[in-house]
Amino acid sequence: MGLVEDMLKGDKRALSRVITLVENNSQNCEEILSKLYPHTGNSQIIGVTGPPGSGKSTLINHLVREFVRKGYKVGVLAIDPSSEFTGGALLGDRIRMLEVSLDSNVFIRSMGTRGTLGGISRKTKEVVRVLEAFGKDKIIIETIGAGQSDIEITRTAHTVIVVLTPETGDDVQVLKAGIMEIGDIYVVNKADIGNAEFMVEEIKALIASKSSNVSKEWTAPVIKASAKKKEGIRELVEQVEKHWNYLKVSGEINKLEERRVKNEVVDTLNRKISNYLLSKLESEFGKEIFDEILKRKESPYSVVNRLIKKFLC
Repeated sequence: MGLVEDMLKGDKRALSRVITLVENNSQNCEEILSKLYPHTGNSQIIGVTGPPGSGKSTLINHLVREFVRKGYKVGVLAIDPSSEFTGGALLGDRIRMLEVSLDSNVFIRSMGTRGTLGGISRKTKEVVRVLEAFGKDKIIIETIGAGQSDIEITRTAHTVIVVLTPETGDDVQVLKAGIMEIGDIYVVNKADIGNAEFMVEEIKALIASKSSNVSKEWTAPVIKASAKKKEGIRELVEQVEKHWNYLKVSGEINKLEERRVKNEVVDTLNRKISNYLLSKLESEFGKEIFDEILKRKESPYSVVNRLIKKFLC
């Protein structure tokens, strides 16, 4: 397939076309991803999450610039709420990250969630694979900022950065059951406008109180930053690189990749089985089956079990 070869040679237009095909789940989507798969597995995937208004986009803008300065090739996936009319992302990537979008070593793409919960798009994992194959050293995923439930990023990223602001205050206690449990690095952004030091100490205390850390060898650092003033950026980049080195030296990267692959297999299997059974539902039972369920003559469970028994057992 010429398009795939062109993309692997570094053609950005081919890359954009491949991503569009993947996002739209085109007929040859799986063939494309299968051809690209041998070229994946060498990128650090960085998730940036946090409540809305915490300054994630501005922080990423500076993060990308610093990565490029150090010689890395960078890809950014900015996940936005989907338009109810077009299904596309409501905000444009170049509107939010205009400074870095024209750099030859940077590729930025906005993706709509298309109704998917958890802070990222359903197709994010596959587009990340495309960017890996394209040769991006660092791939940054910016979640939509859904707050406490915004934790789906852990199924894809190697390094998760949680961005908070001093304005959050006691909300840290509210968030701790969600995104406050997933960070590898914490950033208190907009440190110039509030009592950042208090929040830094509060987060450190929360980290220290965790009794079930995934890894006892890595203690998540808490960084004070001001994206507006470009403060704390180099320290953040240093910690991101340090975490990547830790994952490789400790062997944790192998565990993360194994979990990532299992998630991809399970997600693909679930989708295919679901689509297959849905296609059989009406052909086997007819549309009347839903009336039967509404009238309580059938239950959803009995119908599903009959489908599975007939077509999967």
